[in-house]
Amino acid sequence: MRVIAGEARGRRLLAPPGRITRPTSDRVREALFSMLQGAVEGARVLDLYAGSGALGIEALSRGARVAVFVELDPAALRCIRLNLERCGFTERARIWREDAARALRRLGQDGERFDLLFLDPPYASEELERCWPLLPAVAAEGAVVAVEMSARRPAPDGEGRLELWRSREYGDTALRLYRTAGFAPGAGN
Repeated sequence: MRVIAGEARGRRLLAPPGRITRPTSDRVREALFSMLQGAVEGARVLDLYAGSGALGIEALSRGARVAVFVELDPAALRCIRLNLERCGFTERARIWREDAARALRRLGQDGERFDLLFLDPPYASEELERCWPLLPAVAAEGAVVAVEMSARRPAPDGEGRLELWRSREYGDTALRLYRTAGFAPGAGN
């Protein structure tokens, strides 16, 4: 696994050992960021179920302003820290060891808003359903929410504030991109 483009291009990223974390493949990550063109530069990023941190780090490498990584697994947290150090992004990142739904509630209460949100929960879990209703409270106007999920599951409903914008499938993996009102790629989102 490596950083695909930008400032840290080519840097190798560590993945947590074992089968608990399923890192996003380079191919899927490349497709995702191709779909996100114009939405990354200057963005405030939230990487939920961060795993190795590859999605948030790729965003930082491509010009995102800051990123918050949310993860519970201690081995994954160590990988995120090491990967951020390796890429030189520690000053632009915060790492939270917390349950994703609890983190969303706290961030919303603190008034934090993000321009780009990544969700890559375990495919067989109900985590996406737990977090989905909490996303609008932390999504800035013009935000993009990128969900990596099993292609066998239906795309989540936009909850009235999120509109399904793009959808692609890569084997068992589906990328579903949602946008909020005011979205305009390249407009400083």
